[in-house]
Amino acid sequence: MPASPGDDRTDATHPDRSTAERLRRAAQEVFGWELRPEQLTAMTRLAAGRDVLVVMPTGAGKSAIYQVPTLLLAGPTVVVSPLLALQRDQVEHLDTARAPDAVAVNSAQRAREGRRAWREVREGEAEYVFLSPEQLAKHEVIERLAGIGPGLFVVDEAHCVSAWGHDFRPDYLRLRHAVEELGHPPVLALTATAAAPVRQDIIDHLGMRDPLCVVTGFDRPNLRLAVRHAGTDDDKRAAVLDWVANAAAPGLVYAATRRDTERYQAELAARGVSAAAFHAGMRVADRRAVHERFLADEVAVVVATSAFGMGIDKPNVRFVAHASVPDSLDSYYQEIGRAGRDGEPADTVLFYRPQDLGLQRFLTARRLDRDAIHRLATALREATEPIRPAQLAERVGLSRHKTTNLVNLLEQAGAARTGEAGQVSYQDSSVSPGQAMTRVVEVAETLRRLNRSRIEMMRGYAETRSCRRQFLLGYFGEELDQPCGNCDTCTSGSATEHTSATTDDNTDFTPETRVRHRQWGPGVVMHREADRVTVLFEQVGYKTLALNDIHDHHLLTPQPEPTPPG
Repeated sequence: MPASPGDDRTDATHPDRSTAERLRRAAQEVFGWELRPEQLTAMTRLAAGRDVLVVMPTGAGKSAIYQVPTLLLAGPTVVVSPLLALQRDQVEHLDTARAPDAVAVNSAQRAREGRRAWREVREGEAEYVFLSPEQLAKHEVIERLAGIGPGLFVVDEAHCVSAWGHDFRPDYLRLRHAVEELGHPPVLALTATAAAPVRQDIIDHLGMRDPLCVVTGFDRPNLRLAVRHAGTDDDKRAAVLDWVANAAAPGLVYAATRRDTERYQAELAARGVSAAAFHAGMRVADRRAVHERFLADEVAVVVATSAFGMGIDKPNVRFVAHASVPDSLDSYYQEIGRAGRDGEPADTVLFYRPQDLGLQRFLTARRLDRDAIHRLATALREATEPIRPAQLAERVGLSRHKTTNLVNLLEQAGAARTGEAGQVSYQDSSVSPGQAMTRVVEVAETLRRLNRSRIEMMRGYAETRSCRRQFLLGYFGEELDQPCGNCDTCTSGSATEHTSATTDDNTDFTPETRVRHRQWGPGVVMHREADRVTVLFEQVGYKTLALNDIHDHHLLTPQPEPTPPG
């Protein structure tokens, strides 16, 4: 095993006074890092056995927050990571440092590789074990981990646990049960994109206990923000090709469909640009080859669907261009965050047609299978004891993936409950399957409205004449006092004419104020401009309201902050 800081390991519940200094020394000796104050604060709390939620911009060093404390803790660190490519990158990064060994356990491995990985963890050779959330739904995996005794439980891309988040993944909802079955080791939740409601959802769904929240801000001032408008699809395609062909490489181009990635790649190649396509329909080996060639600067431009990029650690990406409109500003922020991680200037450009929003509305309007929900609810109600999702899927004749998604909807509707070892039971036998289905439909409709509202916020960003950075940061509840000077609306002078800075002395409806609307119910103010506010409502998502209308028609009523427990 590579060198580590000797006898510095400790029980997380009994850190000594020199914990911070030991963390600094471990970071320097093993990784060659100088820790920033916010990193050290989070690490010190973890070493003291406290749960921590960290929201940091892409490329700000979130992974270090678990990599360093692992050197001091008794027991390995479990890292829940959603993508195999992301797991592989993290394992390879740790292998190049003087850190203890790291292993990944996933469905792509051969049985022999999986057995070897578990042996290394069991025998103390590997101190980092990377797992997908699907792996942690397996009883045998939980049993193995419980026998080993993890010192830390890390949830990467933690926004995936929140239905308010842009990348909701139902399997993440089961992580709370995994944490409980492992004796609740300290939990670290990491994300780059989490507005206040998403942060609270993460805390609730992971069962975090009085967590420290470290939020460092969302601004990436080295990224230049711009939007290019086009009248027709052909005009937009030509604009994308012209701009990318003349942009400083390396860079990323995001497209909506697999076909588009291949078409843009071919047309860029015809112009002499070294480009590769990437999408989920490609063979795993081909996707891996593109990924590795891009990291090695052997290909200048990757044209990809949103399947590419999560966890990419390439510091010198000089541009991110979007040939299609993303589903939300959350997704957009995360994707443009892959540019300029070295701190040098980088360009981000959205090529926009209002008609493109229709595709996103179509993609978010998934039809609900009411018959399948009714069958699941009936099977759960008739079951004499809790049942595993795999058995439930077989009983009702659905795929495991679809069963998991629908069971999570039943849970969100309060009709089902997942208990120990991931077993599912009916919540209330007095509720008929038909009533359960009605509740699920209501939950699904709320989520649909939320997704629609995100698309409208994407429209707002593309069409604003105010400072784009103020608009983008405001979406996450962060205020920028003055126009940024590094976006197209600032350069053109439009931002100055339509400044979004609040110019009056009225302190009503400042960001994070809790409010209630007569029709839309409770919400949280996310952003305030001179003449309007943006509110995230629990039932209908994001809405932008004119301050004059709010005051003239008494549309919003400020609400008291909730009283903390205890």
